[in-house]
Amino acid sequence: MTQAPELPKERRRRHDREIIALAVPAFGALVSEPLFVMADSAIIGHLGTTQLAGLGVAAALLMTAVNVFVFLAYATTAAVARRVGAGDLASAIRQGMDGVWLALLLGVAAVAVALPTAPWLVHAFGASDTAAPYAITYLRISSLGIPAMLTVLAATGVLRGLQNTRTPLYVAIGGFASNAALNALLVYGAGLGIAGSAWGTVIAQCAMAIAYLIVVVRGARQHGASLRPDAAGIRASAQAGVPLLIRTLSIRAVLMIATAVAARLGDVDIAAHQIVLSLWSLLAFALDAIAIAGQAIIGRYLGAGDAAGARQACRRMVEWGVAAGLVLGLLVAGSRPLFIPLFTSDPAVYDTLLPVLLVVAVSQPIAGVVFVLDGVLMGAGDGPYLAGAMLVTLAVFAPVALLVPAFGGGLTALWWAMALMMAVRMLTLWWRTRSGLWIVTGATR
Repeated sequence: MTQAPELPKERRRRHDREIIALAVPAFGALVSEPLFVMADSAIIGHLGTTQLAGLGVAAALLMTAVNVFVFLAYATTAAVARRVGAGDLASAIRQGMDGVWLALLLGVAAVAVALPTAPWLVHAFGASDTAAPYAITYLRISSLGIPAMLTVLAATGVLRGLQNTRTPLYVAIGGFASNAALNALLVYGAGLGIAGSAWGTVIAQCAMAIAYLIVVVRGARQHGASLRPDAAGIRASAQAGVPLLIRTLSIRAVLMIATAVAARLGDVDIAAHQIVLSLWSLLAFALDAIAIAGQAIIGRYLGAGDAAGARQACRRMVEWGVAAGLVLGLLVAGSRPLFIPLFTSDPAVYDTLLPVLLVVAVSQPIAGVVFVLDGVLMGAGDGPYLAGAMLVTLAVFAPVALLVPAFGGGLTALWWAMALMMAVRMLTLWWRTRSGLWIVTGATR
């Protein structure tokens, strides 16, 4: 990262206020995503083990499909924020609508694929013969909500780009509450079983999408922005999203390789690995909230032509990332004896988890820098570099992780490989920010 003069206290405080104002609501909205699945699991769990197993398979497939398209939020945030910085709100909202139209098109295509292939996907995922019918039912119904889910992603990006993370928080809270209520009503009150849970989730997601669209459409009318689909704009949104899609798929490949290696290590190791992954995901939400603030703030500075302000904001957010990582690392290290009994009473799993969680704790400051710089480069619209850097990281991680069983390493060794993966990401992102090549000012990159 290029050197910038020390921030005056007033500017430092202003950056802090901006980061807090954007990151805290973003964290609340991010946490709502796993809460949807948790609510469904809690309600379906009382129907029976096979129903819960079916939900587990279908939910994993559904969330994988949706998470692949998370670039709809990231790319839209950066593009909208640039135009906000340039003072062109009408163009910003117009750009956001292109992202929303792209989300609807991709959602319809995903439904067209999911409906006929649901049985094959469920069986390919390893569902048992008893759980498969429930998984197929849930997947087919819930897939109808994919267009709404993707619309929520794109519209969330629009509002983040407009420096508004409070509305997504409020919509997420309302969506979670309605999802839980509808699930209880349809599963037990209407006696629809797992199908009722799926319909409840679809209705809640559609309601969230409608709420977002009302806000975006109101902004478009206020600033005279067109709501009609624009082929060139949709194509540009798709092109901006391709590198981020490659980045996302590379990250998913890392997680899949890690899980596959853990499964080869034995039942105790894979059980412990799943527990660690749940904690790792929660920590990622906290750090990703700062990254989201970075996307919005950096995009706005660059759109306004303020390269110095973008550098200073980047520097301050890195400091936030390191501090957040240190705090989270200390919490993980100190709470290990309290955290593990919440998930297992097996002494073997307990003993396996203790050193692994220490590795996770040690790597959190690195993760803090990675998430922040990732957000900075996304806000700058530097997607092609992010894609290439993540492919390099995957190329380093894959052979190291796959050699863990061959050399007699256990789960701790695997998670040291995960720490190496984060270190490689940090180095590639740090080099880019230090070079200054990401700093391209103007309403478009």
